[in-house]
Parts: sequence; C-alpha cells; structure tokens
Amino acid sequence: MTEADARTLRSDANWFIRTTAFVARTVTRCLTRVQVTGALDAIPREGPLIIASNHASNADGVVVGAWLTPRLGRRIHWLGKREMTEWPIVGPFVLAGSVHPVDRGNVEIDVFRLLLRILEADNVVVVFPEGTRSPDGAMQAAKDGVAMLALKSGAPILPVGVVDTDRFWPKGKIPRIGGRVELRVGEPFLLADLLPAGLNRRAAKTAATELIMGRIAALLPSRQQGVFGPARGGPEGPASPDPGVSTPPVR
Repeated sequence: MTEADARTLRSDANWFIRTTAFVARTVTRCLTRVQVTGALDAIPREGPLIIASNHASNADGVVVGAWLTPRLGRRIHWLGKREMTEWPIVGPFVLAGSVHPVDRGNVEIDVFRLLLRILEADNVVVVFPEGTRSPDGAMQAAKDGVAMLALKSGAPILPVGVVDTDRFWPKGKIPRIGGRVELRVGEPFLLADLLPAGLNRRAAKTAATELIMGRIAALLPSRQQGVFGPARGGPEGPASPDPGVSTPPVR
C-alpha cells in the first residue's frame, strides 16, 4: 500500500477527527437544539458501512458527522468538491477530515471505484442518494449510485433521517438561530437479506434504491417524505425510529 493509499483508506478517529466532531457539536448547539434518537446501539463499530441520509440542508453533513463519529469510534469518509481541498489554509484541514476531492466533470465510474476501495478497506462512507439538497426539505427522486455501491460491496447500510435542518439552514440562506433539528438513526440492514432472489441487474438496482429510500423516509415526518411518502406507497404519516428501540435521546 502506498503512502497515498494509507492516507485515503485510514479508519482511525485520531485527535483531529475527534476534535473536529466536538467543535462541530459545540458550535451547532450554540445555534440550535439537536436531538439524536433511534438505533444508536446498533451502529456497527467495525467493518464496511454505508451511511445513507436524506439531504435537505448544508447542515446535514455537519450534524451526521458531529454526532455519529463518537458513536462509530472511527472516521467517516466523505466526497467533496475539489475546490474545497485547494482553498488556502482550509484545504489541508478538509483533506485531514477524510473529504475526498471530486472533480465536477469527473466520470461517475471513478467516484464509484473510489468509494468501493474505501469500503473494501472496512471503512465508513456517507452518501446522500438524492445527489443534491432538496429545495423544500422534502425527499427527491434518488440516483441509483448508492444501490449499486451496496450491491457491489455487500456493505451494510445505515439509514439516517435528518429532520428540520431545512428550517434551521434553508437552501441559499444563512442559518436561523433557534429551533430544533433531529437526527434519527435506523437499524442497519443488508440488501442481500431483503431483495427477492432472481432479479436481474436492472431490477435489483431499482428495487435496492426504492428499499434504501423507503428506509430513510420511514425515519422522517410526512412533510419531508416527498416522493417516498404515502402517495408512493411509502410510510404512513409522521414516522419515528423503530418502536422496538428504546435508546433515549442524546443531546
């Protein structure tokens, strides 16, 4: 393994990762109340893992990274615009936080191979299947990249629902002080355990995408379920984490 590979594929939550998560939690708490609920004790602390979340605000990545890093006990790998890593002073810190630079014009296969390598090294990646922030906080149609990644890698998926971040930090605006956001964590699952046998590649990809997005939607209130709400056969009414989970909220 080259030195570059070692940097790319490392999994340790070193002092920088822990400190960054702590600072992010502290700053966010100064701006809004954050509640974390759900299957926190079921979060895998080793092996490959895909964290799949809805994407309603710039705050989503901050909340997911700041509160899940301590629970994971290891670092999270992200994709980010290459420009971020080239900013003076800030760039080296972005890279140290395991943000992997992606060119805007980069072909999707290169991104897919990078994420697959990260998972094959038993690391954690965060993906937003919608590909971009929702303009109104409601879930949009998803790209099939996360389904392909999960099918190819065999990695478990941790569904996450981020609630009301669009009200805290609306798209195209600055954060609004006050209010409350919530991070709801679902039970991790394997596609291989849930998909019907005998599906061809295209059918498996479509079914996997619907399954992943349905699991995320089930963690969200009805206003945020969007195209995966009741009209599309999704969860009925305001959703909450698995009722079998008794984990108390974490602030």
